[in-house]
Amino acid sequence: MIDPGMMSDILTPAYLPRPMTKSELIERVAQRTKITKNRAEQVVNCIFDSMTDALGQGHGIEIRGFGSFSIREYRGYKGRNPRTGEEVDVEPKRLPFFKVGKELKELVNGGGRDGESGGNS
Repeated sequence: MIDPGMMSDILTPAYLPRPMTKSELIERVAQRTKITKNRAEQVVNCIFDSMTDALGQGHGIEIRGFGSFSIREYRGYKGRNPRTGEEVDVEPKRLPFFKVGKELKELVNGGGRDGESGGNS
């Protein structure tokens, strides 16, 4: 029998880092800013709520060096049900889209914050 606590380890390939959870983000904010976890949770929730509200109203969000969030509109189209092969109408939709900023892209691709290169040597 598989231990349920091990499922994420089994389902996530070893070469991929485990994603940071919201609770881990709250913990890190609390540690770095030396505020309580409760206060850090309020801050994180406030930021996420503000971003969600802005996107819900169709506004974009720009965070220099990190990236930008926008809403992309998609037209309806004819699709197929993968199980039955039956043709279905897919309704038009609006979805959030993230475009990574230059500094974050460089950081992820080998340039550390302290200027060290982790990359292609």
